[in-house]
Amino acid sequence: MLASSFSNWRSIELNTPVRAGSGSTTGQALLIEVRQDGLRLAGAPVTRAALAGQVKERLARQPDLRVLVRLADGVVLQEAISVFDRLTAAGIKDLSLAGSAPQ
Repeated sequence: MLASSFSNWRSIELNTPVRAGSGSTTGQALLIEVRQDGLRLAGAPVTRAALAGQVKERLARQPDLRVLVRLADGVVLQEAISVFDRLTAAGIKDLSLAGSAPQ
């Protein structure tokens, strides 16, 4: 017999998706790309372990920091949720899901 419990619900508040430009940031927003080959923070590779620390540093300098997360095609949903969890745990309040990159 197998029993499961789904009572540990939590929500992640995301703003309406926006169309992000091709640069590493959009306006004053910080762009985080979730790709199959890893993460990029403002265009530079970053490990999952280092992501929260680097975002916290930027948040200390810019308390109203806006973060856009762009998902590449083929990224597993659980990887995206893991990134969202790390960003909200780091204190990000303004979190948006960016549209795909223009082609």
